[in-house]
Amino acid sequence: MDEFPEYAIRVRSPEGLCDPTVRQYSGYLDISETKHLFFWFFESRDRPESDPVVLWLNGGPGCSSSTGLLFELGPCNVRDQGKSTEPNPHGWNKQANVLFLDQPVNVGYSYAEGSSDSVSDSITAAKDVHAFLQLFYARFPAYLKSGFHVAAESYGGQYAPNIATRIIKENNDLQSGSQLTPTDKVVIPLSTVIIGNGLTDPLVQFASVPDYACAPSPYAIFDESTCASIRSKVPTCERLQKFCYSNPSRFTCVPATLYCWSSIYGPIQNANKNPYDVRQGCDRQVNPLCYDEMNWIENYLNRDDIRTELGVPSDLKFESCNLDVNRAFQMSGDNMHNSASLIPDILSNGVRLLIYAGEDDFMCNYLGNERWMMALKTEFSDEFQHKAHKYLSRYSLEGGNSTVVKDAPGHVGMVRSAGPGAGNFTFVSLYESGHMVRILL
Repeated sequence: MDEFPEYAIRVRSPEGLCDPTVRQYSGYLDISETKHLFFWFFESRDRPESDPVVLWLNGGPGCSSSTGLLFELGPCNVRDQGKSTEPNPHGWNKQANVLFLDQPVNVGYSYAEGSSDSVSDSITAAKDVHAFLQLFYARFPAYLKSGFHVAAESYGGQYAPNIATRIIKENNDLQSGSQLTPTDKVVIPLSTVIIGNGLTDPLVQFASVPDYACAPSPYAIFDESTCASIRSKVPTCERLQKFCYSNPSRFTCVPATLYCWSSIYGPIQNANKNPYDVRQGCDRQVNPLCYDEMNWIENYLNRDDIRTELGVPSDLKFESCNLDVNRAFQMSGDNMHNSASLIPDILSNGVRLLIYAGEDDFMCNYLGNERWMMALKTEFSDEFQHKAHKYLSRYSLEGGNSTVVKDAPGHVGMVRSAGPGAGNFTFVSLYESGHMVRILL
């Protein structure tokens, strides 16, 4: 492509991995000579020629989307300390073509060849993701015929709105003919932004922590003394966050980052609770991420045979999360940015929004997620604010088709939505689910 003169495409068709029943591709789309983004793509088990493409991104920042692939919503789940996988009958590729991308560079299997190529903010990351998508559709143009959805988790609450904003801008420029030179870029058919347990509006979400984690909340995990301490620090955190919001820069946002994370989230480190699922205990000195499967994923993806089959350099070590990338984002102040401010323009361009949250997640709790949606001024504000919650019933998909059958009494969550049909602005809370909700398509 003329816009990416240094690009290269290195793609394989893995055989016998994860879901051998579908066509899959993996490898690298090199957006420059020194920036190499790894992807693993699985076609739909149902109708790949017409089912939409879903881009899945894990958060961190700095964590590989292989977590979603091998532990959450992918076609298979890692097992036996990483020695094997087993099929996931509820993987999202049951009804969608799913694209798992390791981004930004230096996350997972993605890599950069120079320190100047490192990424430390969501705007730059979004630019790279858009470049990747242009190369992806140039290599696989058949998938342009169906819709495209950006789905992201956790820090994806920052990633996804920025990616959608970049896509919309580029699409509008193409459709208006405002490009100064001829281009072979394509309009990306963005339909929906999906965020699971995301960090999107830190000002609202950090203030929700004591309401979630302290009595009389049913999810209370702190004693009265700890709760009093957290509540006393919320005003200072809010003051710093407001300064960051009004004058976003490294110098205004890093102080909010350092103070708010340590003051509001620091106590969870000593609570012996899994912050991603408060129903579970966790000694974070022993297992910082609280899930054995994270280590199993590293074991699996550091196997020589797996690297070879996926087209990964033999000397590249896989890490589930890159803490250097995480620190770089923190020290740029990126994680205090208000990505919710991007949502109104995304909606006005006809893109739908779905926010879902497992109610047992402490890190990006459901209260904060619904509150920022309630506070946000959009074309759907009045309807959303006055809509009553509806219960979400328990469903399963029967056989290989999309017939929906209620299979058990009771409810699995609550939904509030505004807009026609299934809704343009929708919030779903899910019972008995943590940070890494396994949504069944």
